[in-house]
Amino acid sequence: MSERQEEEEVDTRMGRRMTWPEIRQSDEYRGRWVALDNCRYDARTAQPMEGTIIDADEDLVQLCTRIRQSDNKHCAILFCEEADDESPPPSSQRGSVYPNVPPHQTH
Repeated sequence: MSERQEEEEVDTRMGRRMTWPEIRQSDEYRGRWVALDNCRYDARTAQPMEGTIIDADEDLVQLCTRIRQSDNKHCAILFCEEADDESPPPSSQRGSVYPNVPPHQTH
């Protein structure tokens, strides 16, 4: 398949609404940054759980450049890793910046 045919094939899939687990299971997006618009967010984690795929790229800089040049200014951009479970996007798994410190006790 030529590079142009691959681009056209990817273009026809953009604009498709998918859940985050569906995106993570897709070979098309694995290892790429995915820009989502019109997201539905998880109430507990505040992370996108579903959205319309606007664009995807292995290079975050190139993806952001295209997003900036487009009309889609309010996208969520997530990295699609290998799907091993139905977990939320990786950014929701970040720990606290502060170490666990016991509460200060006054006497």
